[in-house]
Amino acid sequence: MDDPGGRMRNIKLIVQYDGTGLAGFQAQPAQRTIQGELERHLGKICGHAIRVIGAGRTDAGVHALGQVVNFQTHGTVPTDRIPVALNSLLSRQIAVTAAEEVASSFHAQYDARGKAYRYSMLTRPCRSPFLDRFAWHVPKPLDMAGMQAGAEYLVGRHDFTSFCAAKAEAADRRRELLAADWAKSGDVLRLTLVANGFLHNMARIIVGTLVEVGLGRRSAETVRTALKARERAAAGRTAPPHGLCLLRVIYDEVSA
Repeated sequence: MDDPGGRMRNIKLIVQYDGTGLAGFQAQPAQRTIQGELERHLGKICGHAIRVIGAGRTDAGVHALGQVVNFQTHGTVPTDRIPVALNSLLSRQIAVTAAEEVASSFHAQYDARGKAYRYSMLTRPCRSPFLDRFAWHVPKPLDMAGMQAGAEYLVGRHDFTSFCAAKAEAADRRRELLAADWAKSGDVLRLTLVANGFLHNMARIIVGTLVEVGLGRRSAETVRTALKARERAAAGRTAPPHGLCLLRVIYDEVSA
């Protein structure tokens, strides 16, 4: 309920979403987005227009287990009731799993110290109807040891110009990658990346380049060569978005 004279609260939410068919996180005219859906339904709950701040702008088709947002409201809905109220209105693709009132100074994007992403691939000849929305189907076997060796060249603080979209807005393209670890479970391979920040398409270009190593199309050492080149053309393809998931946003000291 709207109470213009009420105390302004800053609310932090943890949001999960299946990005399939959505136009990404950031609100866009005439497009279904996570930010747009949250703002629309929070406006109904709080009784006034809401501006949602997200920790990061995931691309169309990318998923999240731990996206973080915050918004300010003078509405009177109890904080612990916001997830229930929101989830009753949101589509089944989006869910709010937690809410808490935080300091007025908290900013989901600017206070973030790092993020963790996971990329999933199904590596068998036949696709899976249960994984099609969440894993890149690569029907050939991959050299996991070679991909891990290539990934190790990326760990540390580097200029990741070769591993971001050519039109990325960031002027400073130096980031610190703290972990790049492959794991295998049956036919599913997963790469977990932890960094103090990610450039546009950085995670997906890392994956696409390492898959070329796994397929024998380039050596692990060429990953280091590509990194030093600081040219997008030196790295591999951009992996499709649906295999990527934002696991968590880190607000304390960044560690692997």
